[in-house]
Amino acid sequence: MAGTEASLLRQCPLLLPQNREKTVYEGFVSAQGRDFHLRILLPEDLQLKNARLLCSWQLRTILNGYHQIVQQRMQHSPDLMSFMMELKMVLEVALKNRQELYALPPPPQFYSSLIEEIGTLGWDKLVYVDTCFSTIKLKAEDASGREHLITLKLKAKYPAESPDCFVDFPIPFSVSWTPQSSLVNIHSQFLAALESLKAFWDVMDEIDEKTWVLEPEKPTRSVTARRIALGNNVSINIEVDPRHPTMLPECCFLGADHVVKPLGIKLSRNIHLWDPENSLLQNLKDVLEIDFPARAILEKSDFTMDCGICYAYQLDGAIPDQVCDNSQCGQPFHQICLYEWLRGLLTSRQSFNIIFGECPYCSKPITLKMSGRKP
Repeated sequence: MAGTEASLLRQCPLLLPQNREKTVYEGFVSAQGRDFHLRILLPEDLQLKNARLLCSWQLRTILNGYHQIVQQRMQHSPDLMSFMMELKMVLEVALKNRQELYALPPPPQFYSSLIEEIGTLGWDKLVYVDTCFSTIKLKAEDASGREHLITLKLKAKYPAESPDCFVDFPIPFSVSWTPQSSLVNIHSQFLAALESLKAFWDVMDEIDEKTWVLEPEKPTRSVTARRIALGNNVSINIEVDPRHPTMLPECCFLGADHVVKPLGIKLSRNIHLWDPENSLLQNLKDVLEIDFPARAILEKSDFTMDCGICYAYQLDGAIPDQVCDNSQCGQPFHQICLYEWLRGLLTSRQSFNIIFGECPYCSKPITLKMSGRKP
């Protein structure tokens, strides 16, 4: 009890007990540099669910619309300190929303200067602007003709304050800004960043066009990984460095051991053949001594993708990445499906993070190596 009282004093130094029984507290709760008077009446058993909260008219006005939330917090808080922390959080949100609701609009020159800036930049570069001129979307093309968007969130003190910029890039994008900067400056920096990433997007586009990309199904421009089909139930996951896109990427082969191991051996044996002057896809073909099959060539019947247990391809965002090692089977499974299946078999056994059991399809031995946590 003494520890709770000490914590309450630290968190709310302006709220003090008014009697020995400590059933009455009075003082102030602070939020955003302001103090608000309140009084809390507790029952003899000190249970918050039966307490009464008396607010000053200023606090009552700000919490208007939040009474139900405050009452709910009071019902479920284990002690007064917990409730006061909850009350402060609610008060912070209420004050923030109130400030946004009653914020003064920018002066007329804010809008006129923005319209002038857009005119200088070119209205053909404008994709979207909201009615408050607080959100602006601009477009630009890179040297390969790909269109990219940049979203700007302007602050009330623009251009004294830099706008927040949001782009679909694989690397961070920061804007160099001064009070004299404008939309033209941002757009030129955006174009320079696009030029620096052109080679990366060229590499990724070639992969997307000439191979069967299993994951992600609809990659955005910021995604640096691709899982590419190599054949029946075998694939490679690559992680491309956006700053050095033609260098050897991180590679991880997925599939049955008897198919994956030879590919790993070829990668190690031929790594000296990697030529940064060639495209990444061409280098992968040379090093792995394979041709990447296109999706149009791989027939669905020849390339089983669905899980052999749940008969689905995607399950909570995961795709089948566990494969039976039997060359006559090669059936893929979701990790969670195979885990639940093997756990339900009396013949299965577990050693540390590896489960040994039988394949649901061919009954040959199959192992499941689990990651750090259970799937």
